[in-house]
Amino acid sequence: MSSQRLSVVVTRRLPDPVEARLCELFDTTLRPCDTPMSRDELVEAARGADVLVPTLTDRIDAGLIGQVGDRLKLIANYGAGVDHIDVSTARQRGILVSNTPGVSADDTADMAMALILATLRRIPEGLAMMQTGEWSGWSPTALMGGRVSGRRLGILGLGRIGQAVAWRAAAFGMQVHYHNRKRLRPETEESLSATYWESLDQMVARMDVISVNCPHTPSTFHLMNARRLKLMKRDAVIVNTSRGEVIDQNALTRMLRTGEIAGAGLDVYEDASNPRLREMKNVVLLPHMGSATIEGRIEMGEKVLVNIKTFQDGHRPPDQVVPAML
Repeated sequence: MSSQRLSVVVTRRLPDPVEARLCELFDTTLRPCDTPMSRDELVEAARGADVLVPTLTDRIDAGLIGQVGDRLKLIANYGAGVDHIDVSTARQRGILVSNTPGVSADDTADMAMALILATLRRIPEGLAMMQTGEWSGWSPTALMGGRVSGRRLGILGLGRIGQAVAWRAAAFGMQVHYHNRKRLRPETEESLSATYWESLDQMVARMDVISVNCPHTPSTFHLMNARRLKLMKRDAVIVNTSRGEVIDQNALTRMLRTGEIAGAGLDVYEDASNPRLREMKNVVLLPHMGSATIEGRIEMGEKVLVNIKTFQDGHRPPDQVVPAML
């Protein structure tokens, strides 16, 4: 790239330190309001930029990429997941794509454990009783949940986040099991005290808790489908801090309502507007806040900055995403 300052367009409000640094280094256009751009706004923004900084709320598909012209050269995604970006089409058009991997592993793992604890120990029900003034005093049979220690945790996807969940679960006395596309090295399994299951079906049928920590790809869409959800024990719970599309949400909702699955803790959704989920006491729902820490969101911004600056200097962004990685 030339020494001229790059034109950078940011599609959502980012933490103040990140926005300030972007404006220092580049000719940056910030989003004045914290709402997603419309498709027309997104096309217009991409047409006038050398670099686009989108988030997971921006769907950058083949049709949109076909409308942006020849100026756009880098999509520096603010976030690790890139299932909202057609990376293959971008590459064909000569547009590089980068992301921010590894930053939110600990934060998301913390949230996965929080959901496990909240679901098993019925924390939201207790909180609601206190907030509404319904609690009339201690009772030996009230709000009895399940003990966390000793339960079998099956982690679906033992990558960075899955391994961080495994460390935390072990500290709580849980037995750690996992299913992965590829089995981890023996020394990694030993360090995590994790047992590998080649068959996802067999693992699901034997776990007390399932934690979904795999990315959303064509091969993981509805990986936890109706058939596989039916394999779960009736007293088992499932938590998801990855992507909503990995679970068949309609099937999960039906089974939660009929008691075929004891509970669920969800931070991500296939359809967040489903009112049936909000009606059930055995479901803990959060507004996609797994990575929502001040430290994590600033670190994500720092990775975006490094990717753009490295690209400006004529080098490959360190976190470039290629189709083979997906």
